[in-house]
Amino acid sequence: MRIFDPHIHMTSRTTDDYEAMRAAGVRAVVEPAFWLGQPRTAPATFRDYFDSLLGWEPFRAAQYGIAHHCTIALNPKEANDPRCLPVLDELPRWLVKDRVVAVGEIGYDAMTPAEDKALAAQLQLAADHGLPALVHTPHRDKLAGLRRTLDAVRESALGTERVLLDHLNETTVEEAKDSGCWLGFSVYPDTKMDEARMVALLKAYGPERVLVNSAADWGRSDPLKTRKVGDLMLAEGFSEDDVDRVLWRNPVEFYGMSGRLVLDVAATAPTHEGNSVLRGGE
Repeated sequence: MRIFDPHIHMTSRTTDDYEAMRAAGVRAVVEPAFWLGQPRTAPATFRDYFDSLLGWEPFRAAQYGIAHHCTIALNPKEANDPRCLPVLDELPRWLVKDRVVAVGEIGYDAMTPAEDKALAAQLQLAADHGLPALVHTPHRDKLAGLRRTLDAVRESALGTERVLLDHLNETTVEEAKDSGCWLGFSVYPDTKMDEARMVALLKAYGPERVLVNSAADWGRSDPLKTRKVGDLMLAEGFSEDDVDRVLWRNPVEFYGMSGRLVLDVAATAPTHEGNSVLRGGE
């Protein structure tokens, strides 16, 4: 089973996770820029973070045979902090980088006017740079959040076929599917979706344009949830081709729209300070 986790925050994870993911079949990941758990206090902290997503983290992943790409954005939660807003003007510097395969995570958290403006601006940046967009749907009041998100997408210059709506569930999947956007589902130990619910939705709506991710981060999460979904799909009667479509071909097709997706780790693995092998403490 080959697996592409289209949304995982490896900055928050250990090298043990990379090793376990490789053993489970993970061969590629996309790491979206996100909130680190406490407020950033200056734009410079974003610059350092974005640089780590483009340098250190791909190097770390490559040591375990995993291709690492990222998405870059001002995330919805920080769009409400005036200290963070200058980052919007700096994003073009990173959106031209080879490993950036989408603008994201963008979208809504609390559905504020500030989030409206940040979402509209970043959808325009995606259109300007020929990139797809990874859109975070809010964790609260999900259906209203989805509808507000879709209104913003339809008002933008970015076609729905270039938008991935993430963190969907049973209350939002039908309208999301009807919109023409791609469908993203995060599978967690306690919150969001679990394996059984995910497989039930795949039975009801099919595997077309569906991406399954672990969204593993610094909270209680599991970077092997993608593999667990694949195993349950097989146990519930899905074919190996269906599993490959959901866990590999769909994310490859979506992020491939960037023109920057390279899955040959050996050909693209970065080096860190001249070292070809990562060892603890070096």
